[in-house]
Amino acid sequence: MTVSDPAHVSGTQELGLAESAAAIASGTITSTAAVGGALDRIDAAQSTLNAFRIVRRERALAEAAEADRRLAAGERLPLLGVPVAVKDDTDVAGEPTAFGCGGDFAPKTEDAESVRRLRAAGAVIVGKTNTCELGQWPFTSAAWFGHTRNPWDRARTPGGSSGGASAAVAAGLVPAALGSDGAGSIRIPAAWTNLVGIKPQRGRISTWPEAEAFYGLTVNGPLARTVADAALLLDAAAGPHRGDLHTPEPITASDAVGRDPGRLRIALSLRIPFTATRTALDPEVEQAVRRTADTLRALGHTVTVADLHYGILIGASFLPRSLAGIRRVHHRMPGLKVDPRTTANARIGRVLDGPALYGARHLEPLLHNRIGRFFHDYDVVLAPTTATPPPRAEEIDGIGVNATNNLITAACPYTWPWNVLGWPSINVPAGFTDAGLPVGAQLMGTADSEPLLISLAAQLESELNWQRHRPTPWW
Repeated sequence: MTVSDPAHVSGTQELGLAESAAAIASGTITSTAAVGGALDRIDAAQSTLNAFRIVRRERALAEAAEADRRLAAGERLPLLGVPVAVKDDTDVAGEPTAFGCGGDFAPKTEDAESVRRLRAAGAVIVGKTNTCELGQWPFTSAAWFGHTRNPWDRARTPGGSSGGASAAVAAGLVPAALGSDGAGSIRIPAAWTNLVGIKPQRGRISTWPEAEAFYGLTVNGPLARTVADAALLLDAAAGPHRGDLHTPEPITASDAVGRDPGRLRIALSLRIPFTATRTALDPEVEQAVRRTADTLRALGHTVTVADLHYGILIGASFLPRSLAGIRRVHHRMPGLKVDPRTTANARIGRVLDGPALYGARHLEPLLHNRIGRFFHDYDVVLAPTTATPPPRAEEIDGIGVNATNNLITAACPYTWPWNVLGWPSINVPAGFTDAGLPVGAQLMGTADSEPLLISLAAQLESELNWQRHRPTPWW
């Protein structure tokens, strides 16, 4: 069948990650059919959604056929034969890693550790999803590949920098995808596409071949339509490489799904963290987060309005690490083509890559202690994920560095402090604006609190059933 056949293209689009794994394991569908259906949907949506930088059609179908042979021989693995996608900042053997940039890049010779673990769980990597240049902005666009579009409204961005991943999952092209989050890059696109996005504890999923990414700011994590699917992908990808700098004690995220989180003390914090520009919370986003708080109260939790005061030092820890990280990646990718704003940020990063970076790293224990005291009185913080609904995709085009910084800060001032801290946070869908645009709320915890956050998110999902809301198919 061709990709123009709607029945074939639609195929398994309604199945989540766990449902796909179960259907393939039981023989209800083959891996070849599931992977082929995903590839056909990707092809059908690419001209409009533009979610993928690389599509691995021939290799993925060969891997699916091999998965079917293994299944027929009685082998069983958590994701054997299931199609998933990874972001194009993550190495896949035989494919280049452009990280949103232009230029000619040699194919990688080895999988990133996270991809190796996904393959060990049986997953078939169907492609690499679009990201903005070096993961800098909550928009997914560049001169080199165009604009990735939001499945809920093609005029809007799906967010970034894991926007290709979120668009692909929200549209049903794949059941789940692996993204990365250095300042909200999983949680922001999850909020703007009605998905669950988990930013895990630093080191939960290896960033190897980097011992740490962006000086500890960036972590890898899952995007999926349900908490259970996100937890399943987290379990499959998690685990250390011997070269990692951060190796938290292992958890089994899936065990927390359906577990009673108990009666929790939850702080509703609407206050925007320190920014150097004027920012304001959109009233519709605020209403959506307050509705989430009301649902939590109805579930038996104590929710108190209590603003978390971050202080100016957390910004002093973030900026040198972020910009020096951009400079480092920019420097090690010779021949790349980038937007002038990327070049400018790399130049600033070169200046900060010294005493300022050293001081930024050494602020972290102080920040852990200061913000950790807030959790003496509360178990979880509930906050907006973004300050606004998704902007228009072209809004970031053709503007300078200062205008770009003002734009992204106004839209997304809430997520970055948890990257400085390295602690877990989960975006949960919080409903829609009057214009039908998705928005999200984030559940934030202290070190290694993924099981608590996952159990709470799953409890919310059982009440709100956000996974039932799907955008119109793009074919």
